[in-house]
Amino acid sequence: MKILVLGASGQLGSCLKKVADERGLTDLSFPEEGKGNILDPDALDALFEEEKPAYVINCAAYTAVDKAEDDVELCRKVNRDGAENVAVLCKKYAAVLVHVSTDFVFEGNSVGLLQEDDVANPINMYGLTKLEGEQAVTAALAEYFTLRTSWLYSEYGNNFVKTMLKLGAERDELNIIADQIGTPTYAIDLAGAILDIIYSGSRAYGIYHYSNEGVTSWYDFAKGIFDLSATEVKVFPIPTSKYPTRAVRPKFSVMDKAKIKTTFNIEVPYWRDSLAVCISRLQSI
Repeated sequence: MKILVLGASGQLGSCLKKVADERGLTDLSFPEEGKGNILDPDALDALFEEEKPAYVINCAAYTAVDKAEDDVELCRKVNRDGAENVAVLCKKYAAVLVHVSTDFVFEGNSVGLLQEDDVANPINMYGLTKLEGEQAVTAALAEYFTLRTSWLYSEYGNNFVKTMLKLGAERDELNIIADQIGTPTYAIDLAGAILDIIYSGSRAYGIYHYSNEGVTSWYDFAKGIFDLSATEVKVFPIPTSKYPTRAVRPKFSVMDKAKIKTTFNIEVPYWRDSLAVCISRLQSI
């Protein structure tokens, strides 16, 4: 069974490679960006013809949330058109698609665990284009798993944890937003869940939510990072209004994971436990 990973050099792609290595899995293929470019249908078709994958994991995405507000054309090409290109080829080659999406498809203006069938109403361009990508996948084929995730971090790539560790080492004080609520997700855990779904052989296709367990703010997330890494820095909570950004973020985007847990018998770690693992690994590098 061949599993083709697109966006292999990114954060989640790197985590998939690490988890596959740890599990001794040899079915995964991680093509370089030139061969796995989701914006080049011809090159992608040639890759599918060569690999003949049973499963395709699409990790490729435009994720610069603020930059997306001004870089709309490229953001839409990657998140919508690229997702459609992959889905069309999965249909052509009878491959099952695992497509990664985001909690940012929701408006996030009410307090309550977000269900998979709740109305999506994105409030920024990144969220809108990711929703359009979800819709393109759904329209192109029936054999897909769309996994929405949130606040992704790991030892790889650029993310909040690594940024906080860097700033904490450089500064005495930091102001962190305290009124945006969600759940951090260790990309290693997400990678493991994706592989669990694939190797289960399940045909329970559709949309699923996956983040770590628990609820927190960016302020408390930062406090956890500094506590677990023994970083001496003063952290002050501030409202979103004191730190305006180009893109508006959801105020509350905590997702319900009941569906993915019951369907695939997946255990989801608590966010702080996974953060401790990540920081330990970062400190050992």
